[in-house]
Amino acid sequence: VCGQKWDVNDANVVCGQLGCGRAVSFQGSPHLVQGGGGRPTWLDDVGCNVKPNVRLVNGSDLCSGRVEIYQTGHWRTVCNDMWDLNVSAVVCSQLGCGKAVSGPERAYFGQGIGPIWQYGVGCSGSECSITQCPNTGGGAHICSRGNNTGVICSGKAIRLVNGNGRCSGRVEIYYSGQWGTVCDDSWDIKDAEVVCRQLGCESTNQVLISVQYGPGSGNIWLDDVACTGSERYLTECPHRGVGKHNCDHSEDAGVVCPGKGVRLVNGSGRCSGRVEIYHSGQWGTVCDDDWDMNDAAVVCGQLGCGSAVGAPIRAHFGQGSESIWLDDVKCSGNESYLSECSHLSFGEENCNHGEDAGVFCLSGRECFYHVT
Repeated sequence: VCGQKWDVNDANVVCGQLGCGRAVSFQGSPHLVQGGGGRPTWLDDVGCNVKPNVRLVNGSDLCSGRVEIYQTGHWRTVCNDMWDLNVSAVVCSQLGCGKAVSGPERAYFGQGIGPIWQYGVGCSGSECSITQCPNTGGGAHICSRGNNTGVICSGKAIRLVNGNGRCSGRVEIYYSGQWGTVCDDSWDIKDAEVVCRQLGCESTNQVLISVQYGPGSGNIWLDDVACTGSERYLTECPHRGVGKHNCDHSEDAGVVCPGKGVRLVNGSGRCSGRVEIYHSGQWGTVCDDDWDMNDAAVVCGQLGCGSAVGAPIRAHFGQGSESIWLDDVKCSGNESYLSECSHLSFGEENCNHGEDAGVFCLSGRECFYHVT
């Protein structure tokens, strides 16, 4: 693809098609037009017009707020009648924000000002977009804006930058449309544990601070963070207030999470593939004995990939070659990590790699954006 005229709208389509959420940066000409290696350039003068059809407004970050739907040129609020966690799960997955934590009602995030979208939404939880869910209200809505619904997602509006992989680096959070850093004042192991858990990297035994991963740029969003260690995501922890700080970027906080957790291999993206877990310094597979949608749901949640839509067995994504770490996995579906589910001891199994388990997650499907 030629990099001339390449912009963030084009990048958003690529990210959405790959199930990777929204683009946070892009490079156009000359970066993408050089070094083609003699291969054909298939597309030129790409010009996408991208309109995300759902957003969250007035929340503490990208992954919480009043639900609004874009339709016929207007952002519309949504009535909370018949709203449940299945509908919330679709919204969270559509935005790349992990699992649904709750769907607060009665204008918890304030009343909107636009028209109200349809009355009665009935999602199964596996839809790509909330607009694919059936209208169960049977006609015109009877809601006021005092019944505007909201969503709180588990949140993936956090990343680690300049480290060795996704589980180490400078801590950055996404707020008000921008990535920003976290000041290391009062930063300690409990704060780091929350970051690692939120990223699906399990726990940490080492916290790196100051300029270990280099200074960031832009806003410093959090200062004086004081987590207990049990919070689900960093913005739940007490802090000075978003954007309030007395720091500079030489004090940007960092984290090393030694637990690499789980990954999906040989799929179409990071949200589908053969399930592999990291144990004793080595990646290994999971046997498909008793493997079901509850187990798949935990994997998808741990990776921030939304809801599970498939739990294929019999090495659907090809056979692994290393250890088979888990067998007879039995999750309730509410666990945060696969290793928390009931299973035989690590390495204890009666399987072969022809029984390697796999997962399809909702965020691995091509359903993030409408392109016009």
